[in-house]
Amino acid sequence: MTLTIPGFEHLRLPGADGVELAAAVGGSGSPVVLLHGFPQTHLMWRHVAERLSDEHTVICPDLRGYGASDKPAATGPDVYAKRTMAADAVTLAAALGHERFALVGHDRGALVAFRAGLDHPETVTHLGILDIVPTLDMWNVLRGVPAAVGYHLFLMAQPPGLPEAMIAGSADAFFGSFLDAWGNDLTALPEDVRAEYLRASAAAVTSIVADYRASAGVDVTHDQADLDAGSRLAMPVTVVQQDWGARLGYDAAAVWKAWAPDLDHRLTRAGHFMAEEAPDEIAEAIQDLLAR
Repeated sequence: MTLTIPGFEHLRLPGADGVELAAAVGGSGSPVVLLHGFPQTHLMWRHVAERLSDEHTVICPDLRGYGASDKPAATGPDVYAKRTMAADAVTLAAALGHERFALVGHDRGALVAFRAGLDHPETVTHLGILDIVPTLDMWNVLRGVPAAVGYHLFLMAQPPGLPEAMIAGSADAFFGSFLDAWGNDLTALPEDVRAEYLRASAAAVTSIVADYRASAGVDVTHDQADLDAGSRLAMPVTVVQQDWGARLGYDAAAVWKAWAPDLDHRLTRAGHFMAEEAPDEIAEAIQDLLAR
């Protein structure tokens, strides 16, 4: 049985290009869409969603290729482009009657949210980003020995075949290694939640790799085109992240300021899975964002 957010309705809703997405929907008020990261599902938002649902309609989909959402074959580079996945979020929200909404993403979901903010400025009213830099900048800052923390990015960027076989052959060890290494508080991922993430990820190896492979190709092309065109995020933006700048030797706030003129940049002591480790902190950051 798929774990979902207690008290929320679990729906199947249309995304882009005929893809169907699974989503947990609850609360009432102005809409907020929350997009999960790797190697997780919408379940990662369970604590934050509950805190937001008193004042907002909270929509938590599984990204295409993840969880209980459709996993279309990667017949071309655009199937898992963040542009396509951003269109999923816009289409899904519209199906629920929301032509404008706030959008918050973590990890892979944050890359989707970033692209949605650039592609759909008339739709995304507020943008929250947890623990990433944009794809183009990500590749630029992963240099030298410290970049080993992102080895999986390079593995899944390889041509189809070998990465999928290697990961599928040791799926629990592979995905579990990130759940172990990236958190500061392992108690934030109870055994049933951890088991759900491992089960869902093992069932989605091919589509997860396709998602990452897009970020070494078409997503870079899209980011570069926006950078060259001078495109910027027009809405209020809040970024919450670990102090990756200190670890990898770059100015994270400056990277984001180049994309987001209206920026609130925050560092957290929580680990990568901050929505589960520090839900009060993350909910407060989102609420502050929505008040801007």
